[in-house]
Amino acid sequence: MKWIAYVVLAVLVFGSWMLFSKGDGKIAALQQEITHLESGEDLEDQLPAKRIEMDALKNEKIFSGVLMAFVSAGLVGVFFVCTVLPFLTERLTQSVYDSGEVVKKDALSEARSQIAQGNFPEAIEAFRLAAVEDPDNRVPWVEIVKIQKDTLHDPAAAIATIREVLEMKPWPENDTAYFLFRLAELYHDTQGDRASALAIMQQVIEQFPSTRHSANANHKIHEWSQESVTSMQSLEEEAYLNRMKDQKG
Repeated sequence: MKWIAYVVLAVLVFGSWMLFSKGDGKIAALQQEITHLESGEDLEDQLPAKRIEMDALKNEKIFSGVLMAFVSAGLVGVFFVCTVLPFLTERLTQSVYDSGEVVKKDALSEARSQIAQGNFPEAIEAFRLAAVEDPDNRVPWVEIVKIQKDTLHDPAAAIATIREVLEMKPWPENDTAYFLFRLAELYHDTQGDRASALAIMQQVIEQFPSTRHSANANHKIHEWSQESVTSMQSLEEEAYLNRMKDQKG
């Protein structure tokens, strides 16, 4: 498209230049006629018309010059904006990012974009790529587990992911505790495996003694124990009511 603009403007510049050049020849020829008329007394009545024609030619030449300057400026401007400026911008970008390295789209942004489009398997792959690019960042793994548990409704996959993460490398204390808590909750809430959940909480207490993590683990164990007691009481009450119903029957 820009080359069409170049051609059109080039044609206009050429036409304006030709019009401007022809004006010089016409003015020179007319000036000779006026000089000849001024030297002859019998032709002086033609001078006013020729002088008017001379003024018209001069005005036409001025217009042609202005038009040529305007179109030339337009051609230069279009060439600069469409060709020179992008080239300079590209070179500047290359110099900023060192030796023309192509700037890659942020993997986390790509993953969130896939989530917005409902492409959850692709989002998981993108988060895994983000984890490779930034191995000390737990966020990609947190997002993967969230997708597997809440969106894909696959808690077994979420459990496998957390176990993969914990076996991958030594994590900082806060990250390790975070993953262990999420793992215990998955076992307790989605698998009904209270024994595994309690064992993981006990692991937190032993691994991080005298920390907020061990305190939170103790609290979680107490909370689950209370839930268990309440559940047992409910079962006993239900059994009692069933027995009373049978006796009445």
